[in-house]
Amino acid sequence: MSSTQIALLGAIAGITIFIGLPVGRIRKLKVSVSTLLNAASAGVLLFLLIETFVHGFEPVEEALLDVTTKTSGTWGEFVVRTVLFFGAFALGLMGLVGYDRQMARRRKASLGPGAAAVQEFGTLRKFHALSDTKRLSVLIAVGIGVHNLAEGLAIGQIAASDQLSLAVLLVVGFALHNATEGFGIVAPLAGETDRPSWGFLFVLGVIAGLPTFLGTIIGQSFVNENLELLFLGLAAGSILYVVVTLVGVAIKHGHKEMLYVGLFAGVTLGALTELVLVAGGL
Repeated sequence: MSSTQIALLGAIAGITIFIGLPVGRIRKLKVSVSTLLNAASAGVLLFLLIETFVHGFEPVEEALLDVTTKTSGTWGEFVVRTVLFFGAFALGLMGLVGYDRQMARRRKASLGPGAAAVQEFGTLRKFHALSDTKRLSVLIAVGIGVHNLAEGLAIGQIAASDQLSLAVLLVVGFALHNATEGFGIVAPLAGETDRPSWGFLFVLGVIAGLPTFLGTIIGQSFVNENLELLFLGLAAGSILYVVVTLVGVAIKHGHKEMLYVGLFAGVTLGALTELVLVAGGL
């Protein structure tokens, strides 16, 4: 396959993230429906978290097996992979926890002396000035984007090896995944009185979808299992933070049944799209 064709595959896999984004502009939803959407988003991301963690941990297990059963590896490689994965996982999770704590302090400071200075700083830092729901959507998009970079690497590597049928099947599977993940990004925004602009939704789509394309470009010419492991660890940590946050939002809404129905629906939807990848032997 030519570089242009491979790049096109990556673009197709990434652009479907935009399909679910218009859901974020829905207004006047019932609290129960809003809870269901948030929980379903958490369910999709929960499945993605499991998938990401398992795929990222596989190279660590392989390195250990190489040393203990095949005698073809080294303890050094096992230690490097273990530290890389869990270090990236901790960074993705605790980095967002630290950010959330920092934002809480900023909000508290904005209510007291020096509020004007804090507000001025927030204007300069537009991201910090976003509402809680919009900021959460951005964080979801970032987590999915890091995960999609690793997916793009897989597409690029397989396509570059001229496995056309497998590459196309992989693109279809990832495209379906991205379509459901687009909904997950904007679920916190659905029902808000202040609807997000189309420009904001476009930015969310770029954050989450563009890494698939970039990963495909990189993957066709550069293969590094440890680099992919690093990205998967970061993605797993950030997605875990977002899942916990979304479940917390759903619990605050007070519709316990909708929470569990949404989680079930989201996990099931993620699993069904995964079957396409399983059909491709991945």
